[in-house]
Amino acid sequence: MPKLGYPANGLEPIISAETIEFHYGKHLQTYVTNLANLIKGTEFENREVEEIVAAAPDGGIFNNAGQVLNHTLYFTQFTTPGQGSLPQGRLAELIVRDFGSLDQLKRQMEEAAIGLFGSGWAWLSLSPEGRLLITRENNAGNPLRKGSKPLLCIDVWEHAYYIDYRNRRADHVKQLWEIIDWQAVADRL
Repeated sequence: MPKLGYPANGLEPIISAETIEFHYGKHLQTYVTNLANLIKGTEFENREVEEIVAAAPDGGIFNNAGQVLNHTLYFTQFTTPGQGSLPQGRLAELIVRDFGSLDQLKRQMEEAAIGLFGSGWAWLSLSPEGRLLITRENNAGNPLRKGSKPLLCIDVWEHAYYIDYRNRRADHVKQLWEIIDWQAVADRL
């Protein structure tokens, strides 16, 4: 389990302590436990989760590894409201080069997340060619499977927002910008 850099109520009012309790404490813990059990005695037993996501065939191992990695990246990209900063350095330069502005990046990420049918993720990643790109991935999908480096994600599985926002996915997605730790995203470059 990844360690959170904030208390369970540290993302309120954007994400409630109750959502953290269920989403992090129960959903993610189940994926971690399932993955540990599934990889025992397999070629993946002593590999990093990123390696498993990149190499595992579709099925139980991939699904659980994907959700472990995706949720780890998700929960570790947040900071308490009011503590975040704007993108700096290389990340800021790439955002301007590839999207024109931070506002344009946000708009495109929101469109990707809100427009994703069903469950999955909207991703900002760095392509093998060094360009920032936004993609949608269903279920446990991750840009690693296509050779890109995941930098930032928006979880649009209902368990990520339903306690706090009910069926208002768009409201949830728009509020997440208030808690993004851009330094954590930059460190992933």
